[in-house]
Amino acid sequence: MQLATTTVGTGPRHVGLVHGLSADSGTWRPLVDRMLETGRFTVTTVDLRGHGTSERASSYRLDDMADDLVEALPAGLHSVVGHSLGGAVLVRAVARLAPERAVYLDPGFGLSLPSSGVAGRLFWMAPLLSLGIAGIGQARASAAVLKGYSPEKRALIETAKKRFDRRMMVGIFREIVFSPMRAAAPAVPSAIVLSDQSLTVLSDDLATQLEQHGWQVRRLAGVHHDMHVEAPDRLFELIEDAL
Repeated sequence: MQLATTTVGTGPRHVGLVHGLSADSGTWRPLVDRMLETGRFTVTTVDLRGHGTSERASSYRLDDMADDLVEALPAGLHSVVGHSLGGAVLVRAVARLAPERAVYLDPGFGLSLPSSGVAGRLFWMAPLLSLGIAGIGQARASAAVLKGYSPEKRALIETAKKRFDRRMMVGIFREIVFSPMRAAAPAVPSAIVLSDQSLTVLSDDLATQLEQHGWQVRRLAGVHHDMHVEAPDRLFELIEDAL
């Protein structure tokens, strides 16, 4: 599927940005603005299928999204950054994209949802209901964080959610739960940045194992999952050497 992409800037380092679930390319704006201020970057953002201005689809498998990403992003990128779902997609595409470096922000490498035993069977018998109940606390926390954003930042998040195809949610959650990331050496030099909410998408055990396999793991304390929206300056300072 042909994805919507936007390229800005004229700097020598060309970076691709891949958004998370229910977001779109516009939610990268605070970080993109910070990158462009330096004059060192050209930035390409992309809307994954079912997000932003890209088309809806009959399938939302992660491998399909990875194939889309390989077709959409230009060759020869210096770096690619993936946030949340974007990280789960990027890790499946990065060997073919072959950037010099990759950066994963709270990547969706696993979810803290039941997958086995009685709890797992009951949870996935009625996934819409189960996910709704499981997400109540997180939704309240996210709403509280969103309240602290500027009106411009809130508009970026809210606009993206309006254009998001919610039909993909159960399938994506199920795929990540039952096919989590396995610890292995990165295909290209890679860094992971974790927020205070990272445990919902990547366990501490897996983070430690990945670090042992050569991944850099860094933590951005006091910041929530949408770190590129909430604290773009701090995030940029943390990952500037990787970019």
